[in-house]
Amino acid sequence: MFSNEEKESIYKVIYNRRDIRSFLSTPISEDKIDRILSAAHHAPSVGFMQPWNFILISSDEVKEKLAWAADKERRSLAIHYEGEKETNFLSLKVEGLKEAPLTICVTCDPTRGGSHVLGRNSMPETDMLSTACAIQNMWLAACAEGLAMGWVSFYKKNDVRDILEIPPHIDPIALISIGYTDDYPEKPILETANWRKRESLKSLIFKDKWQETN
Repeated sequence: MFSNEEKESIYKVIYNRRDIRSFLSTPISEDKIDRILSAAHHAPSVGFMQPWNFILISSDEVKEKLAWAADKERRSLAIHYEGEKETNFLSLKVEGLKEAPLTICVTCDPTRGGSHVLGRNSMPETDMLSTACAIQNMWLAACAEGLAMGWVSFYKKNDVRDILEIPPHIDPIALISIGYTDDYPEKPILETANWRKRESLKSLIFKDKWQETN
């Protein structure tokens, strides 16, 4: 059982977590990083396969290369948007990959556990879903530690594999920037930029069958 104060703290972290793009160069203590990674490693995983690895990147040279890969993909994706949305999309920073004192590449090993992993036999994508759970734990833990976190998800996987020398069968799921920031917004960045509005929760809840609301 959790006390009311403990429950409020959990919900506070959930609702205040943000995807941050601007970081200070202030170093992060090793014990905080250890706690964040431990939280990630305690995420639920289908079949208890724990398909993740964490590559910790503090080299400025490597971070520059990762920022190049993300920016290249960002510019190629911008052709799909016009007008204000194009401007907003192009304004999304990948500078955080260079600014933050630490970048973490979270990977997924689809072979971990062998050929017959409980759950993955039926739904092969559960390894990636499990890795996403680990990333969410990282995000909540970073927020609780007073740290900002940014998830960069636009890049070509082979670019990241080449830069970090990742084997071809391993998926680089996310590039995560972690650090302190002096710009922590009250609302998500894309919501503030009018990218789109949050969906109404009520409109997303069905009963018994698809689109049955009563």
